[in-house]
Amino acid sequence: MSTSSSPNGQRTIYFDCYSGASGDMILGALLDCGVPQQELERLLKGLDLPGWRLEVSKVKRHALCGTDLAVLAEQSSEHRGLAEIARIINSSTIPPAIKEKSLAIFRNLAEAEAAVHGTTVDKVHFHEVGAVDAIIDIVGSVAALYLLNINSLYCSPLPLGRGTVQTAHGLIPLPGPAVFKLLQKRRVPLYGVDATWELVTPTGAAILTTLADGFGPLPPLTVETVGYGAGKHDPGYPNFLRVIAGTLNHAAPGPIERVVEMESNIDDLNPEIYGYLMEKLLEAGALDVYFTPIQMKKNRPAVKVAVLAAPSRLDSLMEIMFAETSTLGVRIFEGSKWMRPRSVQTVQTEWGPVRLKIAPGTEGSRPQHVAPEYDDCREIALRTGLPLKEIYSRVEYLWQQGKLNNRS
Repeated sequence: MSTSSSPNGQRTIYFDCYSGASGDMILGALLDCGVPQQELERLLKGLDLPGWRLEVSKVKRHALCGTDLAVLAEQSSEHRGLAEIARIINSSTIPPAIKEKSLAIFRNLAEAEAAVHGTTVDKVHFHEVGAVDAIIDIVGSVAALYLLNINSLYCSPLPLGRGTVQTAHGLIPLPGPAVFKLLQKRRVPLYGVDATWELVTPTGAAILTTLADGFGPLPPLTVETVGYGAGKHDPGYPNFLRVIAGTLNHAAPGPIERVVEMESNIDDLNPEIYGYLMEKLLEAGALDVYFTPIQMKKNRPAVKVAVLAAPSRLDSLMEIMFAETSTLGVRIFEGSKWMRPRSVQTVQTEWGPVRLKIAPGTEGSRPQHVAPEYDDCREIALRTGLPLKEIYSRVEYLWQQGKLNNRS
């Protein structure tokens, strides 16, 4: 999900998938969370998909109440390729933001299907996921988040069962190969449970791995609404997907993101290569790269290379480490990072526009933090010959003056 330009009021939702996730559970939970059904159906009628309707009902499952959703369609088994689904979405009257995210979900799923079936994205034909009900589940879930004005989405670790399921490809193991590929690509934290039914469906996995900003514990929220979307199976306990919607807690540091840290101690690499290595890693999406001089066994001087990254970047960064250095092994540490909410603002200066990162303060707690964008200030310094520190001071002064003028 996209980040709000006003982080202090950022609307966030958390998916508590203690019993798995499917497309109908996701959409049912969002309806239970307060999405107006009539408004949702109005948006979805903009799709060129005749012959369907939503059947929504309140249900009670083992002492918990929630919303059960089913998409009733005349052509529920029709198979479509990515190009056909893209045509349906692009030719619709739904808002562009819903189109973009819906197409991203189908593209990610097509890439996963192509990988496990040894074919190309263009040749992939969705079977269950290409049917009308699955298209409504996916586009409907994106539309529901749009109607709730959600800016960021976080998700719990996902439970996985075992066994087999009957599909258009025949009997396949659980979790489905495409589901595993999606979860592997995002490096989603998983845990196994003693269940012999499908807990995470391809539709559910595609929605969550595409839209989630992170997987892990509940971020610091001021809770506004809680919704429950019912699953169809009765495992002997309340089979719901729970969603928790609210705003980021101002007093907390900010949202939590999962990160990985890669480390390797290297004692036999040409020192000239380290600068190039850092550039390559940062270009490939590393959040930070730093080198630390260390003393290794046999009293050898060496360098510890540390790389901080999102889990989804791990594979490509690992390839760079092995290709560009002499290391034979890289240590991986997984953890969480507390993010202070921030926004980007622009100040007009006599040298041109300059961006600033603004981290809002809280009364009696954290002070506001303002940081001019280094690249913008560096470009001005090189162009004008002025000291970089003077440009920083001027930009901060102009931002403060603009803030005071806006108050008046």
